[in-house]
Amino acid sequence: MDLYLPIANLSVNALVIIALGGVVGLLSGMFGVGGGFLTTPLLIFYGIPPTVAAASAASQVTGASVSGVVTHMSRGTVDFRMGGVLIVGGVVGAGLGVLIFRLLQAIGQIDTVIGILYVLMLGGIGSLMAKESIQALIALKSGRRIQARKRRHHPLVAAMPMRWRFYRSGLYISPLAPLLLGMATGILTMLLGVGGGFILVPAMLYLLGMTTQSVVGTSLFQILFVTMATTMMHAMTTHAVDLVLAMLLLIGSVTGAQVGTRISMTIRPEYLRILLAAIVLLVAARMALGLGFRPDEIYTVEVR
Repeated sequence: MDLYLPIANLSVNALVIIALGGVVGLLSGMFGVGGGFLTTPLLIFYGIPPTVAAASAASQVTGASVSGVVTHMSRGTVDFRMGGVLIVGGVVGAGLGVLIFRLLQAIGQIDTVIGILYVLMLGGIGSLMAKESIQALIALKSGRRIQARKRRHHPLVAAMPMRWRFYRSGLYISPLAPLLLGMATGILTMLLGVGGGFILVPAMLYLLGMTTQSVVGTSLFQILFVTMATTMMHAMTTHAVDLVLAMLLLIGSVTGAQVGTRISMTIRPEYLRILLAAIVLLVAARMALGLGFRPDEIYTVEVR
């Protein structure tokens, strides 16, 4: 079932794209992550241009985040004040990301930079996840309990001026900290098409010192609006959003997430984490190989 993607300017098998979305949704349901950080690499492996893959993945993350935000809002686990600051930072960061994206496009290095950033990001995150997962498995086998980390914000955050109270998160910190954090995730969302939750959630826990009850809901709240703004910026500036591709991915991810949620209930969290770390490291290794190997066809001809 071949389908033409107007922005990517190529024909793809629609069932394969839906299956890719299903794999990402499955991982999302199993591991509790957005899965956007795997969508772009998988699309690139399939042959979608990196710029189109990143821009379209951001729009797919927007659609996939809606149900999660609604659920957390009904449970009262969204810190709207913290989320508002993060959204402002994220939109500003997305605007800066547009400038960086267009600059890299102009010098012809955007595809290479996207690949390098993914290798560094996935390699670092996968290594940290693998280390923590192995420690948790060793503790599980030996029967000892890992001491819980005390909740407190980073000394740099504590030194920032102009403090606000974030009642839902139980914090009294400077809004500059979440603003800068939002800007960083906004730039990543613009360049890589990721929601940023896999960086935002640990940063909210370990840098800002937020309560675990409000972290996921507030993160999804920020991701929803920032990916929405990022999609609009891509559509108006880079013209790289392929809505047909995004819709196919969304169909697969919604279905896969339901299956993944059921699977997660039957497997211990320690094993899920080590499995996710292995998947992330494998994707990083494949991206690194793609950057290092010389293509069969060095030159291409583009007709405008």
